[in-house]
Amino acid sequence: MNKVVEARLTALGVRISDVDERFILGSGHGGQKLQKTSSCVWLRHRPTGVETRCQRERSQSANRELAWMKLCAKLEERQRAERAKQTDEREQARRRNRPKSRGQKNRMIQSKKHRAGIKAQRGQPDGD
Repeated sequence: MNKVVEARLTALGVRISDVDERFILGSGHGGQKLQKTSSCVWLRHRPTGVETRCQRERSQSANRELAWMKLCAKLEERQRAERAKQTDEREQARRRNRPKSRGQKNRMIQSKKHRAGIKAQRGQPDGD
């Protein structure tokens, strides 16, 4: 594994021992070469369940590098989405709890007065 992948994994806080790596027979076009060699690389990060497969190249080592890069990209995207979700939740809570503006208060009061006027016109029910 190259230094770039190791640096990305350490930045993500992922241990290499948490990743299952298997070499399996590929599928699709390629004929006898694919059916004889296990050039397809399958990686799975156990704690998160993120999986990736790569069989783009003929060589197992090239596919291994590509699979590790794809796994890093998926884990980074997952982490980025989690951070964005937390930021959105904080923003929504901030907007929900902020005080109302003067204009909002005036509109709310006018609306209440309007509703009260409509209800006042209904009159009292007859007490037969």
